[in-house]
Amino acid sequence: MAEEQFVRSVAAGGEEIPKRKLEYPPLPEPLEVGTYDNHCHLEFTFDDAEAPMPWQENLDLATSVGMLGVVQVGVTLESSKWSAALAAREPRVLAAVALHPNEAPLYGNFADLDAAIAEIAELATQPRVRAIGETGLDFFRTEGDENVALQKHSFEEHIRIAKENNIALMIHDREAHDEVVETLKRVGAPEKVVFHCYSGDVELAEICNENGWYMSFAGNITIKRNQGFRDSLKLARRELIMVETDAPFLAPEPYRGRANAPYLVPITVRFMAEQLGVDVNELAAQLTQNTERVYGSWSEGLA
Repeated sequence: MAEEQFVRSVAAGGEEIPKRKLEYPPLPEPLEVGTYDNHCHLEFTFDDAEAPMPWQENLDLATSVGMLGVVQVGVTLESSKWSAALAAREPRVLAAVALHPNEAPLYGNFADLDAAIAEIAELATQPRVRAIGETGLDFFRTEGDENVALQKHSFEEHIRIAKENNIALMIHDREAHDEVVETLKRVGAPEKVVFHCYSGDVELAEICNENGWYMSFAGNITIKRNQGFRDSLKLARRELIMVETDAPFLAPEPYRGRANAPYLVPITVRFMAEQLGVDVNELAAQLTQNTERVYGSWSEGLA
């Protein structure tokens, strides 16, 4: 049931994540013009935490600071099923479904991987599943020719599913910018492509501008060393930018290292507005318009 809290831990994914202060930051000043968190993981918890914040509480806090809704993103078959079920019943949630790039090699062979991808394809037909993702390439954590081959196959299959269902493709791209762009151009990109947690430089921003691909900025744009992200934001066509948390990761400054949540989006929006030299309300309205152009209406398709 969607009303039940599904929990996915860092340990389950086999990733080594730095220790975080598990207490959540205080509520920021609410936005006057609401917008969306277009990428979060409401089910995710850290190894030394008992459970994530309940999704209802998480969404209620987001609503209290002006957030209009979220895109809940699956990265495994199990989390994708939960995301789709939640979105079917909760008006503040749309779903993205996929096998994360680092998940694909864990299947060990193409037959088992394709069987899982077939289940993702079935989920993609649901009316409130509005994106395939996060998918892409990650050469930071995936090594070895066989594992990379499985990851590349998975990415191309996810692209196919997005195109077949005419929904957005949500890209995870880590140390693989050139290969991701090459794949999109070679197999043909869907109409709507989102580079989640944008981590490129101005060269990638120019490519996104040329191809009409969206750039979604997370809390790490506030970190001092990430000047390339800020330069990319300034270069990006205004109609191609979005905002996200990637919660519970990537909390914005001054809360870096603490658990992130959709209610912290206003901090990132205000930072982005300052970098762009525009009014916060103007930027929030633009972000909302862009997000709805990619994912459609949050009010349609409820069970």
